[in-house]
Amino acid sequence: MPILAPMTGPVPTPHGDPMVIRCADGVVLHGHLWRATGEASGSVIINNATGVLARYYHRYARFLAAHGFDVLTYDYRGIGASRPARLRGCTYRWRDWGEQDFAAALRLMHEHRPAAPISVVGHSIGGFLPGLAPGAERIDRMLTVGAQYAWWGDYARTGRAQLFVKWHLAMPLLTALFGYFPGRRLGWLEDLPAGVAHEWSFRRKHFERNHPARERQQVVARMAAVTAPILAVAVADDEIGSVAAIRRTLGYYRSAARTAVLLKPADYGLQAIGHFALFHDSHAPTFWAETLRWLQEGRNPWPDAVIAEQPPH
Repeated sequence: MPILAPMTGPVPTPHGDPMVIRCADGVVLHGHLWRATGEASGSVIINNATGVLARYYHRYARFLAAHGFDVLTYDYRGIGASRPARLRGCTYRWRDWGEQDFAAALRLMHEHRPAAPISVVGHSIGGFLPGLAPGAERIDRMLTVGAQYAWWGDYARTGRAQLFVKWHLAMPLLTALFGYFPGRRLGWLEDLPAGVAHEWSFRRKHFERNHPARERQQVVARMAAVTAPILAVAVADDEIGSVAAIRRTLGYYRSAARTAVLLKPADYGLQAIGHFALFHDSHAPTFWAETLRWLQEGRNPWPDAVIAEQPPH
């Protein structure tokens, strides 16, 4: 079961309170709890992109805490503060990040404030993982940014060939050579466990096809069990989280009300945003502040940017 670090006071420390999270299978994760300034209006779990350390989202977590949320950031197994002493030969998989890691984070925040609504901010794969977790019916609202599961056919046409070579040819070859993916030394995100790298490299058009045949119906049903309304953000120059990729992911959340919006760099007076930049603190007065409308009130702050609205079915 998750273990909460002792309360240290109502105001978050500059670096958050260290947390220990025990998953159902015994794996221990590490993260931080950013406690709301004043009375908490709800809880937020931030799910990272693949190969991105939780600390990249700490400034956004601090921002949310200053606006009335208790916020949990954490590193998935095999990454950052949750990395084992030896990564070579580690069999952790992408699906474990959802079925075990996010599930434990969700239990932790539910136990922390049982009556508080729980929102999830999921970046990239972090917006897909909640649908793999048992207990996802506890989620009250989701905000996803570039959320997809890396089927190469959904990469934007302009960068598809380069991304395919990088993530679907070079990554599995390097993983086979080193026993893990040495992303850090290449400057390609963080190191990844072999199981995670292989799931990314060999992802099929329908994600459940990467699961054994006997499990496929169950994992699709689990995705469909999520009923929390979802606001899915796509960015026009995001080659990984393309509109096609976002639509494909949302298709699995069929029991949730889903709204997709397309934001453009020009909306923020920029030349480029891409897959990662919205969580940089330069977006605090713009994108970050806009997300509060959804997280606090359930109102879409970008009504003129809607590209799809789907009711539950």
